[in-house]
Amino acid sequence: MMEKVQRFGGAMFTPVLLFSFSGIMVALCIIFKNPMLVGSIATEGSTWYNIWTIIENGAWTVFNQMELLFVIGLPIGLAKKANARAAMEAFVVYITCNYFISGMIEYFGNFFGVNFAADPGGESGLKMIAGIKTLDTGIIGAIFISAIVVYLHNKFFDMKLPDFLGIFQGSSFVVILGFFLMLPVAFLIALIWPKVQAGIGSMQGFLASAGVFGVWLYTFLERILIPTGLHHFVYTPFVFGPAVVEEGISKYWMAHLQEFAQSTRPLKELFPEGGFALHGNSKIFAAPGIAAAFYFTAKPENKKKVLAILIPATLTAVLAGITEPLEFTFLFISPPLFAVHAVLAATMAATMFAFGVVGDMGGGLIDLLAKVWIPLFQNHRSMIFTQLVIGLAFTALYFLVFRFLILKFKLATPGREENNSEVKLYTKKDYKEKQANTGTPVIAGANRYTEQAAVYLEGFGGRDNIDKVTNCATRLRITVKDQDQVLPDDIFKGAGAHGVVRNGNAFQVIVGLDVPQVREQFEKLLAVSD
Repeated sequence: MMEKVQRFGGAMFTPVLLFSFSGIMVALCIIFKNPMLVGSIATEGSTWYNIWTIIENGAWTVFNQMELLFVIGLPIGLAKKANARAAMEAFVVYITCNYFISGMIEYFGNFFGVNFAADPGGESGLKMIAGIKTLDTGIIGAIFISAIVVYLHNKFFDMKLPDFLGIFQGSSFVVILGFFLMLPVAFLIALIWPKVQAGIGSMQGFLASAGVFGVWLYTFLERILIPTGLHHFVYTPFVFGPAVVEEGISKYWMAHLQEFAQSTRPLKELFPEGGFALHGNSKIFAAPGIAAAFYFTAKPENKKKVLAILIPATLTAVLAGITEPLEFTFLFISPPLFAVHAVLAATMAATMFAFGVVGDMGGGLIDLLAKVWIPLFQNHRSMIFTQLVIGLAFTALYFLVFRFLILKFKLATPGREENNSEVKLYTKKDYKEKQANTGTPVIAGANRYTEQAAVYLEGFGGRDNIDKVTNCATRLRITVKDQDQVLPDDIFKGAGAHGVVRNGNAFQVIVGLDVPQVREQFEKLLAVSD
């Protein structure tokens, strides 16, 4: 069950990756349309203003079609075969379900307690999705329907029908099953979801009133669950769902950014819900402190090697907000050290919130500059300086705490290992020599990631031992048939992995941001016949 939940959480990250670029583009458009920042050239109605409005309209695509992205994205990560066809099936069935819901609440709105005549948005509980006026189930509804379709696809896509019904097999059969299944599902959604919406409204009030402790608990859970891959379930309802604000913090922040930028009222008064998206600060300010502690506690002869490892991992965390390559370097050495990290990260976010810092700050420094600091600097510079002071203070605190714990408990962090054998990536020359020695054919399209994939495949006991292959933002997720055939972690680390999570037959190799390319080569190797 844990393996299935982890795969589900990883699959949800597929569409999430698109939000960072879209958010930056929307923020830049808002900046270039703000007369306070670029002058009178940005006056409404000017050619400059109109051009940036056109660009902004395109940049809103990901936010405005959020549900469709999750419907299509989930099968990419979860379907066991024919992922592209599964994505198409999910889209068709999801739209079908919303047409059913729309008809039900239009003709029997009183029975379901829904006023179909109300305008979409606000407190109506309605939304326009792909031109359909339907219940606003958000990404929860999208994920639910998509998961049903993935189940149908995995179970019935390959079912052989009689020849005279052959036209209905494959994707058509999955959609047919989905069509009839969506009738009772749509009825249940129309019956239950309005009550869920009322409950979400109550929860929003509770979380908003939870104050500093609520922010601390949210950030702590978001960090501490990273090793399990379940942290996606913590932040997704807040950042992209309706947990504290309609349609999620990310979209709400971008939609009101210009209003926030032009107001002189404290941001904490304007948008207190923004306290639940401060977890990115631990990526920006904690990573340098942790890296410095590793460097200054490393053995003198290993410091250059450690620096070569830490610089890219730290830059990835600070600039892009992807912390797993850095965090997994010490998670496996000392899990309690990771727990300390989660506590410090939560305390940093809670402290910032207590001093008035709010906003969509779940990513790295690039996100933060475009979506918060630059557009808000003119009227909210005091908040930005407060954030910087607190953040840098925690950078120093991270360094002192980590350095103390590493030395106190003699933790074998990078550069302090007893075994001084050099860790390196296999070169393409090594890979080709191995192929020549073993008689394995060179796959078409081999590239710099092929040798990593080859080592990982060998580490998992070869293609005959592989059951499932998926990935999330930084992890290659593998389910094997026989866990006893899987080699020790050092084999994977020797090929560049930051660590390996083992949970029965389910494994996660912490690859980094190159994981989509590594997975592609891994699957190509699986497809090569013996």
